[in-house]
Amino acid sequence: PSAGCPEDWRAIHAFCWYLDGERRNLLPTIDRKWALMDQNFLKQQVADAAIERVAAHPDDLLVLGIGTGSTAECFIRGLERLKHRIDTTVSSSERSSDLLSEMGFSVSDLNTVPRVDIYVDGADETNDALQLIKGGGAALTREKIIAAVAERFICIADESKRVATLGAFPLPVEVVPMSRSHVARQLVKLGGQPVWREGVTTDNGNLILDVYGLNIDAPLEIERYINDMTGVVCNGLFAMRPADELLS
Repeated sequence: PSAGCPEDWRAIHAFCWYLDGERRNLLPTIDRKWALMDQNFLKQQVADAAIERVAAHPDDLLVLGIGTGSTAECFIRGLERLKHRIDTTVSSSERSSDLLSEMGFSVSDLNTVPRVDIYVDGADETNDALQLIKGGGAALTREKIIAAVAERFICIADESKRVATLGAFPLPVEVVPMSRSHVARQLVKLGGQPVWREGVTTDNGNLILDVYGLNIDAPLEIERYINDMTGVVCNGLFAMRPADELLS
């Protein structure tokens, strides 16, 4: 533009401001996409590490326990190459069972198998003692049962799930439907803020209360205390049966 055309400079200046605004608007979206890609990459990494642990097991014809959630699904999809070594699987949710069946794996009722050699599952939080909070996918009761049976429980959780003290992630509590309000009142007395996870029914036909605001500095005691509340089926603390190994 010539010195005699100031309107050209104003137009260019306005266009630059427009481009800068568009860039600022796009940055949060780009950041979220990169964060999601990074998290998915980390989940795949720990799932692959769990595949290697299963591959290193000395026995063939394994009975493999498998949990629920996005990290567990990464693990399931990587099991194809070990199919010849897996006798059968047991699963903590209908969703995982369906995925295993789609991939051609045998899925058994836990009552029909003599043992569970390895149980692999994710976590919503884990501390240094490998005590966990689980249940974000509403499968905590079945997860806890399989973990209790398993000879070895391998937890797959990326570094973002590691905490000094459990409780930042709301603690899921599975309750019999008619006991929901009663249990919620008891959880308030404990210092928590229970929120009914509306629209969610567990595979066992129960409801979930997510308990916010708990500082879980004594996981064993709190797990037992909540389990003793009338109407509670199970809570998402895995302190009495922590993981044997964490892959992160």
